[in-house]
Amino acid sequence: MAKKRALIQRKGQLTIPIELRRKYGLEEGSVVDIIDEGDGIKIAPREVVALDALERIGKALKERGISLEEMIEDGRKIREEIYREKYRPQADDS
Repeated sequence: MAKKRALIQRKGQLTIPIELRRKYGLEEGSVVDIIDEGDGIKIAPREVVALDALERIGKALKERGISLEEMIEDGRKIREEIYREKYRPQADDS
């Protein structure tokens, strides 16, 4: 892991060194997440954070014996049920 140094400017801004911006595809307007890790701060491109979250979700599902396909199918069933309840009310039998 390469160590870089940056100066925090008056409004809390800092410049990420060009070689790191190129390496991670960061350009003006790129969104990054700033993560408090307790003993330091991590700055990560938004896509990396999303992929990390997906990996954690996948691991949690696997630990519980649930496959991604099962979760998707259950979600589809729940959406269908909500749709029926909201948009296709049953006629009164009175």
